Amino acid sequence: MDFLRPATLAEALEAKAAFGEAVPIAGGTDVMVELNFDHRRPAALLDLNRVAELHEHTRVDGQVRIGASVPYARIIAELGAELPGLAMASRTVGSPQIRNRGSVGGNLGAASPAGDSHPALLAAGAEVEIASVRGTRLVPVAEFYTGVKRNVLAADELITAVRLRPATGPQQFSKIGSRNAMVIAVCAFGLALHPEQERVGTGVGSAAPTPRRAPEAEEFLAAELTDRGLWTSPRPLEDSVKRRFGELVAAAASPIDDVRGSAAYRKHALAVMARRTLGWAWDEYREGSRACA
Repeated sequence: MDFLRPATLAEALEAKAAFGEAVPIAGGTDVMVELNFDHRRPAALLDLNRVAELHEHTRVDGQVRIGASVPYARIIAELGAELPGLAMASRTVGSPQIRNRGSVGGNLGAASPAGDSHPALLAAGAEVEIASVRGTRLVPVAEFYTGVKRNVLAADELITAVRLRPATGPQQFSKIGSRNAMVIAVCAFGLALHPEQERVGTGVGSAAPTPRRAPEAEEFLAAELTDRGLWTSPRPLEDSVKRRFGELVAAAASPIDDVRGSAAYRKHALAVMARRTLGWAWDEYREGSRACA
């Protein structure tokens, strides 16, 4: 097995172009598990730890640009106020050691349906920055996943960053597992309110072949809030609205039975999580509106 250690992003892209079969590795929280269990034996590893550009977060065109190797611990500590949904999801990832090494770029590269960052990225409307020697492109995160552990990356491309606009409204994340920490999600749900656009964002994890949004639930809730004038004059939501929102979120999923949970349980849990996260987010929105008034 070859081991490639570029020092700059340009060198990393040249190496990926020359060795398309090389597997990128930074934190190694997914790749090393596969290697240790002999589930993967790549011809080459592309070590990205010395590529400084991937370990930085900056502001670009009004967006927060998070380098692919920025660890979850830094997202929590340094970006929690601007990206609360992603910070909430980051807090549920593994152990402190994993959060110090693992990153959103690695989560995207693995493209596991159970990846913790995916629901928050979908709800926030993130974009994935992808680069190669041929240039750079931005892909909406909802279009990034193509199947179970598959994504749109070409053989010569690397994920260089993820871009999100700072939150303009409450964001929430909920995850169900067999315990509170160091567990793969049975299912997960992310919610973001975008009041400036009178829009709702959702993200469903570990309940379909790929992470996905719940478009009908988003449209239903946004229409309810707009038609009732609740974006500008927030009042308590009726239970019927929360229940219907939960039903539509569950309907968007297509889970399977596996060792972590049944399909029926996942759908039930998603409906409950959707109702609860909506309640938490709407209470926060109402409290913020009262404070501004």
